[in-house]
Amino acid sequence: MKLSLFLAKRVALKGKKTFSKLIVNIAIAGIALGLTVMILALAIVTGFKNEIRGKVIGFSGHIQIVNYNLDNSYDPAPITPSLEAEKILAAHPKVDYFQVFGTKAGIVSTSNDMEGLILKGVGADYHWEFVQEKLLKGKVPQYSDTAVSNEVLISKSIANRLTLDTGDKIVMYFIQEPVRARNFKIVGVYETGIEELDKIFIVGDIGHIRRLNDWSEGQVKGYEVFLTDFESTVPVSEELYEELDTDLYPQPITDIYSQIFDWLNLTDVNAQVILILMLLVAAINMISALLIIILEKTRSIGVLKALGASTWTIQKVFIYHAGFLISRGLLWGNLIAISLLLLQHYVGIVTLPVESYYVSKVPVEIDVTTILGLNLGTLVLCLLMMIIPSFLVSKISPIKAIRFN
Repeated sequence: MKLSLFLAKRVALKGKKTFSKLIVNIAIAGIALGLTVMILALAIVTGFKNEIRGKVIGFSGHIQIVNYNLDNSYDPAPITPSLEAEKILAAHPKVDYFQVFGTKAGIVSTSNDMEGLILKGVGADYHWEFVQEKLLKGKVPQYSDTAVSNEVLISKSIANRLTLDTGDKIVMYFIQEPVRARNFKIVGVYETGIEELDKIFIVGDIGHIRRLNDWSEGQVKGYEVFLTDFESTVPVSEELYEELDTDLYPQPITDIYSQIFDWLNLTDVNAQVILILMLLVAAINMISALLIIILEKTRSIGVLKALGASTWTIQKVFIYHAGFLISRGLLWGNLIAISLLLLQHYVGIVTLPVESYYVSKVPVEIDVTTILGLNLGTLVLCLLMMIIPSFLVSKISPIKAIRFN
């Protein structure tokens, strides 16, 4: 066994308990606390972003392909689905699936109140998995290409504001020339938790929108395109822009709901600040502890130098010793952080107001790769920082050190 490692183990594991014990324990606690905070911060930020992004994308898709007139209203010019466009979408390796949709603004009137809402029309190709997951009561409607259904879904927010429930019938007026009305039956109530979506959208049959807008059979507002991963949203939209006809415009969801995604991006800055601060705290704690350990072992350093040990050999003793202490801090930090994450994931002890944060409890994402990366980064940074105080060894004179008391 190398001399430096042997001596480091003797100091770390079999050394006498001295006045430096408290300082060393504080340093270990600082590393454990720092790692705990870093793991929790990244797990919460990642979980929060994935949860919110998943809700917005689940309802609207990663990309919406609409008419290239840049009309952002809810009553835009339609597009006519083509086999060529659908072949391009189906052949793209990043596209999971796509579906048609349409929107129409109107006013829902009840015996108690009236409110402006948006009818989102979907067809027989609509994937109901996301809505089914968010369904609070009732059922999802079944639409076909041969008949137009009057069954609709409303959000919990709309149901509460207009005092509606499953089984109720509503009348929705569409302001056009002439004014038209449609009778709908509520068959289900959903809640995504995203206020921008829940407060305005009713989900119904796209056949109504075709008839109200006098569209020809098959015309739609556009396609909702779902991808295999979120990071491909912008690149794929740019690729589709080049491949599709000039009258089709692929709009990434990050542009449609830019406020939500800009807000989510700010959480990355918060996480970065926390990581930097916690790493600095851990490193400074270890530097302080190592300086005290070197001061305490001054006489031993003098003896080793007198026996012919090189400065670098003695420096490595303290760097190895610091490595043992850092490892203990990392062990405790991992145990505490993972325990808290599992508790939050399965029990949800920390809750949030849905109206402000879009989620009812703090979401966490436990990623093994991220945790291992934080451990490795903390260990490497702290060990590199230990080289600085270890240079103090070179300044110690053997004669003075042996006489040191």
